[in-house]
Order: sequence, then structure tokens, then C-alpha cells
Amino acid sequence: MKVVFLSGSIVGSKTKTAISYAMNKLAEAYPDTEAELLDLAEYEIQFSDGRNYLDYSGDTKYVTETLMNADAIVIGTPIFQASIPGTLKNIFDLLPVNAFRDKVVSMIITAGSAKHYLIAEQQLKPILAYMKAQIVQTYVFIEEIDFHRKEIVNDDVIFRVNRLVEDTMVLAETYQKIREAQEASYDF
Repeated sequence: MKVVFLSGSIVGSKTKTAISYAMNKLAEAYPDTEAELLDLAEYEIQFSDGRNYLDYSGDTKYVTETLMNADAIVIGTPIFQASIPGTLKNIFDLLPVNAFRDKVVSMIITAGSAKHYLIAEQQLKPILAYMKAQIVQTYVFIEEIDFHRKEIVNDDVIFRVNRLVEDTMVLAETYQKIREAQEASYDF
């Protein structure tokens, strides 16, 4: 099983801190799972212009193909101006409509205040549902006060991230078994 951790911003450190923690937890709890971090700050991503994702080159092609080849995706995103960052939205625009079909997607949201906790519900979940993702219904919302010196310092947040990793893997493994059973039922 391949899990991709997507840090959906090119600025700041909190989202990458949270995503890196989740990735380390996955490696600890599920050592046989292949995991990869895509930190958008480390890539030169072209703006979407309507082409098929396979027609792009360089970092854009690598990031989109890596996401398309994943079995599960953990998206980390900050909230800027009561919205997801444009860099993350551009990734969604680069991918086809059914990009997340048969993929489990979970979310870790970082924000400066509690006032932005519904952005995942109102903006991110509808995009993921439109792209056919199997969404882990609970997500982790982390405020600025939960970080100190690039570390998560709130034990409740750590517990919730650990649980999100577990829920993501349980759901991904369940869907994988269902797909395998469906494929085995065909006579050809």
C-alpha cells in the first residue's frame, strides 16, 4: 500500500510539522507501508491550464503522478484568508475529475484561530467528494497555539493525529479488500 502525505502550502512550517509527525507515526505503526512526503514548497509546480496531467513535465508531472499512484493520501493544509491556499487548489485543478476514485483521503488542517474550523467542511470535503475520494470523515484541526518551536505540544492533538493515521489505514485496507473481492468475482 502506498500512502502520500501532501503538505499543501509553499510557506510556513506548521502544516509540514503536522504532516511530518503523521508520516512518522505511520512508519512506526505500519512499517510495511510505503510512504512519501510531497511538500509543495520543494517543487516548482506549473499552473493548471486544462491539459491532461500526463502532458505536464518536471515537478508538476512527478507530483500529479505520485498522487494518482497512491492508495491513500493525507492532505495537510493551512487556512489562509478563510480558504485553502491556491497552491493546493492548483494541485486539484491539475488532476482529472476522478483522480481520487478508490483512494482514501484524510486531512490535517492548521490555522491561526478556531474561527476557521469549518473550512475543511465547506471547501475541502466538497472538492474531494467531487473528485470521488473516500473521505475519512473526521479530520484534525490544529491551531497555532498547539505548536511550539516546530513541534506539536498539545497532547490531545497528538492523540487525534495518531487516530487519524489509524483511521486512514483501516479505511484504506478495507477498501483494498473490497476491490480485491470485486475483481476476484469476475470470470475472466
